Amino acid sequence: MIWASWSDFWAMGGYALYVWGSYAVVALALLLEVRGAAQRQRSAIAQIHEQEQDADL
Repeated sequence: MIWASWSDFWAMGGYALYVWGSYAVVALALLLEVRGAAQRQRSAIAQIHEQEQDADL
């Protein structure tokens, strides 16, 4: 698709809300996934450290 101006590009032929809303939902989902993965990693590492301390006793 060829747009005559930047405002035409941002309007996306009348589908801007759907297009940009979809991008926002995907960006949010990716952000939450990265955050969740980091949190699960920290939790797993903490659990491993606890198991190591219990094994040393």
